[in-house]
Amino acid sequence: MATFLYKLGRLSFRRRHFAALIWVALLTLAGVGAASAPAAGNSSFSIPGTEAQKAFDLLEQRFPGASADGATARVVFKAPDGEKMTDAGNKATVEKTVRALSDGSEVARVTDPYQAKAVSKDGTIAYAQVSYKVSGMELDDAAKDALEDSAQDAREAGLTVEIGGDALQAVPHTGSSEIIGIAVAAVVLVITFGSLVAAGLPLLTALIGVGIGVSAITGLASALDLGTTTSTLAMMIGLAVGIDYALFIVSRYRAELAEGREREEAAGRAVGTAGSAVVFAGLTVVIALVGLSVVNIPMLTKMGIAAAGTVAIAVLIALTMIPALLGYAGRRVKPAGEKGKLLGRAAKKASKEASKEPSREAWKEPSQKPERPNLGTRWASFVVRRPVAVLLLGVMGLGAAAVPASSLELGLPDDGSQPTSTTQRRAYDLLSEGFGPGFNGPLMVVVDAKGSDDAKAAFTEVGDEIKGLKDVVTVTPPAPNKAGDTATITVIPGSKPSSVTTENLVHGIRDAGADIKADTNANVLVTGSTAMNIDVSEKLNDALVPYLVLVVGLAFLLLIVVFRSILVPLKAALGFLLSVMAALGAVVAVFQWGWLSDLMGVEQTGPVMSMMPIFMVGVVFGLAMDYEVFLVTRMREAYVHGEKPAQAIVTGFRHGARVVTAAAVIMMAVFAGFIGSSESMVKMIGFGLATAVFFDAFIVRMAIVPAVLALLGRKAWWLPKWLDRALPNVDVEGEGVRRSDSDRGDADREPART
Repeated sequence: MATFLYKLGRLSFRRRHFAALIWVALLTLAGVGAASAPAAGNSSFSIPGTEAQKAFDLLEQRFPGASADGATARVVFKAPDGEKMTDAGNKATVEKTVRALSDGSEVARVTDPYQAKAVSKDGTIAYAQVSYKVSGMELDDAAKDALEDSAQDAREAGLTVEIGGDALQAVPHTGSSEIIGIAVAAVVLVITFGSLVAAGLPLLTALIGVGIGVSAITGLASALDLGTTTSTLAMMIGLAVGIDYALFIVSRYRAELAEGREREEAAGRAVGTAGSAVVFAGLTVVIALVGLSVVNIPMLTKMGIAAAGTVAIAVLIALTMIPALLGYAGRRVKPAGEKGKLLGRAAKKASKEASKEPSREAWKEPSQKPERPNLGTRWASFVVRRPVAVLLLGVMGLGAAAVPASSLELGLPDDGSQPTSTTQRRAYDLLSEGFGPGFNGPLMVVVDAKGSDDAKAAFTEVGDEIKGLKDVVTVTPPAPNKAGDTATITVIPGSKPSSVTTENLVHGIRDAGADIKADTNANVLVTGSTAMNIDVSEKLNDALVPYLVLVVGLAFLLLIVVFRSILVPLKAALGFLLSVMAALGAVVAVFQWGWLSDLMGVEQTGPVMSMMPIFMVGVVFGLAMDYEVFLVTRMREAYVHGEKPAQAIVTGFRHGARVVTAAAVIMMAVFAGFIGSSESMVKMIGFGLATAVFFDAFIVRMAIVPAVLALLGRKAWWLPKWLDRALPNVDVEGEGVRRSDSDRGDADREPART
């Protein structure tokens, strides 16, 4: 592979106009497609195989025209202090609003609060239910404007009016913090390279890659039912890996220049060596993201595949466009150890010294003049001397951070998790105040009595059985369809939707339904948003272990091929488990317990998003393997070329620690930028990934990994001979390139120019 990538790097450098033109054309094509495509909304949500989804599908079949998947809105009214909603003036205002709400062409029906008995016991709060013929994603702006205008008219009449439901769901925004994350990445790149030109290359290529990926997602959003969250997450991950992959190749290019190689040759070698690590690191991320499809939740599958596509684009751009841009940059990208004019006159001094005597590889030709070891070398030397202490301290620290994860509670966000500045959250709070916390999470019980001898008796028995269960506040009379073989019963719990008590109630109704089926041959199904959230959480929990086995197993095999070792990949997987558990603990502490919630902008604590654990496992595993591949590949390269295990660790850190540190800081900055999102799911994922990268890069990879390798010694690189013969040789270390270079007599070698 290294030889192929070496040739690709040289070709891209030499044919830079052609390579750059291809990517600019792809960006233009994707941009035009995105601009001309219909706007995306919130993607439809389905969970095949669950009881809630079966009940939802049955409703569409047995209640045709009922718009079971249509958007809904609850217009909540509150009377001024000292007044009631039953007062004549307030009642007239509400009835006028209901008439105005009924005028829209997309409105299916509107319930009058006074006829539907939707007035609180104290008479201060009432609500009107608006059902639409189309989903929230398809709802016209005119219908949304009419809804808001009607509410505003009632406000002007003196009432407090808020709107809940999915009819007014807004497109999430990330705010200025996302731009701050990119700005931090730019500063880190400038410090790392000491040159605006060299620092700008990773940023430019990452933005082009994300532009192509997100534009493609936007263009296909309507056809493939991709929601806005899909493009946000693809942007988050694409930016992070795009900058990092380009950073590693540019850093290796500068190192090759410092060894005295001609620029085209340096570009080829950078792509052949660092590019090989980029390919395998990208593969681990793609495997982890595509593997999300095993959960069999379409929304999660689409998010994973879209993000994986953006990662694949980032890999291809790093391998082809980076060498092309290096060709354009020419001598403005300096060899390693030299600084550009940006950091002062030291650059000129370094340039003169470099012209007198080219730098040499540390293990080939030690410099006659002793150099002060860099920070990575000093740290690695310390870890090699004190491996047990470093290992214990790192494991104990991550273990302490992981403790909150033991109290992890899962759920899906609803209007109660939105900021208090939104009308949806205020409507949620008003309904809780007037009708109880369970009113925001009604359960819909569907009774399928098609196979029953007495359907009416079955409906009545189900209602009576539910009334006898704990935590039930209200049970509405059965509402049968025209055929009389199916009925719906609405159940109002006494607890809020995300509580464990409500979850127990759902299971209680389902258990009672099993006994009823034995007596009446009628099927009892529970659905509604609350029941669907519970089913999603259970499905994700059930899929977590198979997903771990699949993703970690495939990546483990891949890393065996890369490192030609059994223990190194095993150590990498165990280190990942430590970092992801610690990150989950941090998420629980902030979003569930409320620690630092004000700093993070978390206005409402509650259960952690159901898909957070499995999503973090997938994404963090892929990103963790990035640093494993980039850092340990350098150690493997030194070990293969004759260094002792302990010295190989130090050599790997001397060449890779600075770059890996910069890459981790950049990735943390990009992820942290999404903490400012208005959508709780994006905020939580941004915080979780930023925290996980910190734990994995700075504790696992920078401390635990060298400590374990120091303790293992040569055993770390052990591989059974029969397995060594069976595995393909992917040549991540670039040995094939070195042999070709030797055969040519190193003809391309020349002092680096400045």
